[in-house]
Amino acid sequence: MLYPMSPKVVELKRKLESFMDRHIYPNEERFYREAEELGPWKVYPVVEELKSLARAEGLWNLFLPESGHGAGLTNLEYAPLCEVMGRSHLAPEVFNCSAPDTGNMEVLERYGSEQDKERWLKPLLAGEIRSCFAMTEPAVASSDATNIESSIVRDGDHYVINGRKWYTTNATDPRCKICIFMGKTDPDNPDRHRQQSMILVPMDTPGIEVKRPLPVFGFYGVPDRASEVIFTNVRVPRENMLLGEGRGFEIAQGRLGPGRIHHCMRLIGLAERTLEKMCRRVRSRVAFGKPVSEQTVTQERIAESRIMIEQARLLTLNAAYAMDTVGNKVAKAEIAMIKVAVPNMACQVIDWAIQAHGGGGTSNDFGLTQAYATARLLRLADGPDEVHRNQIARFELKKYSNA
Repeated sequence: MLYPMSPKVVELKRKLESFMDRHIYPNEERFYREAEELGPWKVYPVVEELKSLARAEGLWNLFLPESGHGAGLTNLEYAPLCEVMGRSHLAPEVFNCSAPDTGNMEVLERYGSEQDKERWLKPLLAGEIRSCFAMTEPAVASSDATNIESSIVRDGDHYVINGRKWYTTNATDPRCKICIFMGKTDPDNPDRHRQQSMILVPMDTPGIEVKRPLPVFGFYGVPDRASEVIFTNVRVPRENMLLGEGRGFEIAQGRLGPGRIHHCMRLIGLAERTLEKMCRRVRSRVAFGKPVSEQTVTQERIAESRIMIEQARLLTLNAAYAMDTVGNKVAKAEIAMIKVAVPNMACQVIDWAIQAHGGGGTSNDFGLTQAYATARLLRLADGPDEVHRNQIARFELKKYSNA
C-alpha cells in the first residue's frame, strides 16, 4: 500500500467494522422507517440508542485531529475509518462524526472562546446537542460565497442579524441548539473576502424561524435535515463573533477543507457498498437464459466501478496526506480534485447499480435511491463541480504564468 495503516488505525477499523455488522446494518431498515414516519422535526430513537453503544466501545469523535477530545488521528489515518462509516447513512451520527457538527466542532475548537467551548463544544462532543451552519442563501448564487447578502450589524454590545438561509443542515432537529451564521459586517469593503463574518447564534434566540425542511430528491431527514431558516432582527452579544469581523471567509475555507474530504471519504464507502449490492444482485438474477453477471455489459460496468473506486480512493488519500504534511491551504488543489472526482464517481457507480437492480433499483427497498440522493447532492454541497474545476484550472495555468 502507498499509505499503510498504523496498528492503531487497523484496530479501530476492526472495531468499527464489527460494530457496523452488529448494530448498524441490522438497524438500517428501522432507521429509514423512523425517518419517514417521524419526519425531519423529530429525534430518531434508533440513533440515540446506538450512540450510547458506540461511545461505550470508544468509537467516538474519531474525526478530531490534534485534540484531546477525540482519537487524535491525522486526516490520512481517519480516511479508512470515515470510509467504513460512509457505508451507511445511519453510521456517521451514531459515532458523532456527522456533518455539519464535525465542521462546527472544529470551528469552535480553533476559534471559540473558553466560554463558547464550555457552552457549545462540550455538549456537541458528548453528542447531547446538535448544531447547524447557515451560509447558503436562496436569493443569490451561493457558489460564490462573497455574494451572500445576510447582514450582521453592530449595535452597541450586540450584533443584529438579518437574512434568509437554506440548506441549513440540522435546523429542524429539536436537538439543534447552536448555529454558526455567515453574513456581512462590512459590505462596502473593497476586499470582497473581508466583508463576511461568522457569529454564534443560539437557536432559541428571538427572531429565528425555521421555515421548513427541504427535501433532497424527496427525502426528508435522509441523507440530512436540509432546512430553510429566516433570521429577523436577531440580537446576540458581540462576544459571539468568531475570530473577529471580516474573518468569516477565512474561517469558511478552514472549515470546508476537512468537511470536503470527509464527504469524499464517506462517498467511497458508499460506492463500495453499492458495488457489493450490484455484484450480489446480478449473480442472483437470470435474464435471457443466463445469469445477469455473465452479460458482458454487466461485467464492463463492474470492472469500471472497481477501477473508478480505486482511483478515487488513491486521490483522496493523496489529498489527506497533503493536508497533513503541507496544510489545508497549500493542499487546495488536491481537495478541489477529489471534490469533483469522488461524487461523480459515486453517481456513476450508483446509477449502474440501479440499472442492475431493474425497476426495484428505483424504489427505496435497496438503499440505492438514498445513496444516489447523497452522491448527487455532494456535486453541489461545499461548492459545485464547476467552481472546483475552475479553481483546479487556475492552479494549473499559474504554473505557466511566465511561459
